[in-house]
Amino acid sequence: MSLPATVDQSAMRTTLAVPGALKGLTPDGWLLFLTRFIRLFAYGSLSVILVFYLVSMGLSESQTGLLLSFTLAGDVAVSLFLTTWADRIGRRRMLIVGAVLMAAAGVAFACTHNFLFLVVAGTLGVISPSGHEVGPFLSIEQAALSHVVPSEIRTEVFAWYALAGSLATAVGAFFGGTITHILQKDAMTPISSYRVVVVAYAALGVVLAILFFRLTTATEVREPQEKPVRSLKAFFGVGRSHHVVLKLSSLFALDSFAGGFVIQSFAAYWFYLRFGVNPGTLGAIFFWANVFAGISALLASRLASRIGLVRTMVVTHLPSNVLLILVPLMPTVRLAIAVLLVRFSISQMDVPTRQSYTMAVVSPEERSAAGGITGVARTTGAAISPLFAGLLFGRPSLINIPFFLAGGLKIAYDLLLYRAFVTIRPPEESAASVLSGGQS
Repeated sequence: MSLPATVDQSAMRTTLAVPGALKGLTPDGWLLFLTRFIRLFAYGSLSVILVFYLVSMGLSESQTGLLLSFTLAGDVAVSLFLTTWADRIGRRRMLIVGAVLMAAAGVAFACTHNFLFLVVAGTLGVISPSGHEVGPFLSIEQAALSHVVPSEIRTEVFAWYALAGSLATAVGAFFGGTITHILQKDAMTPISSYRVVVVAYAALGVVLAILFFRLTTATEVREPQEKPVRSLKAFFGVGRSHHVVLKLSSLFALDSFAGGFVIQSFAAYWFYLRFGVNPGTLGAIFFWANVFAGISALLASRLASRIGLVRTMVVTHLPSNVLLILVPLMPTVRLAIAVLLVRFSISQMDVPTRQSYTMAVVSPEERSAAGGITGVARTTGAAISPLFAGLLFGRPSLINIPFFLAGGLKIAYDLLLYRAFVTIRPPEESAASVLSGGQS
């Protein structure tokens, strides 16, 4: 039986649009996709076992929360410098420096049990306790991608870029949970099995540094730089875009502060405390959670083409935050996992749209800096809340509170974002609106 022509043509457009966006990628673009995948694989594998590893070394939950806060705070300082100067000193150079810091942090965490040394290593190095992006990489890579892809397919490319990261996090989480479970069955102590993952994390940092060497000058800023201005705005690499960057940064900080209460490391630990779920099962849970999150990113680009980037961010994020609040209210582990997976299936739809929107509303020569500053704001927000989450997880009667705090604050973020930016359209949406008006 043949389908109606309208349905058939719509399906063909959807099928052809996806590979079309990726066919436009240059070798540099594909290399950035590869580095994204490797990095998020490392982050995902570490996030599932990190709290277990630290507690196995003798740290209390409160000390663990404090260490993770210092780790994320250190990422703020590192990212702020590397990203705000990347467009001027060189994006490739800064990416290499970030990869070296990632490898160094992994080596330090594998080699010492001393809390003070761990704090220093976590602060100066690049460690992801959440399974998501930290450090300078994301902002600089997105600025480079925006240079090598046309603006009309930027959101869709970013959606595939987000999918690559989510799949990598999923595979990494599955690897981290599964390999430690297998090694412990083979009579290896838990702490030794966790250390295997930490060493692998350090090795992947070295691999990233080698790959970043292969990027070409096509990813660098090609426009002539304006004459240097002796001002704080110029120092941080944003001039004309500073008002938008400041507002976005404050809102993104609120969102990440909320998310910091339920970062993947703590969410995994919650399932262990509440239901006794082992690391192997946790790896499988977060594998599927991140797969669903990645697939949702592709749907986001389709929705954004219809209702706009800002509206897509809000209408997909609000229901996911309601689901986040519902997770600890579930009476059984199966229901809690089900709600978590449904939440992940829509929670990341705002990611490629948010990233594309930031790159669109700032000047091209300020993209690395803008991405870096907003990224630093997110990391700053996320760095504070694990300290409080650690205190809450240290008290059995309070382990559900982080979910309620995270969901409520994220809902507030959605409403404030819509109010502040619904009228500020990126150039491609404004052009489409004008064209549509002219044809009507």
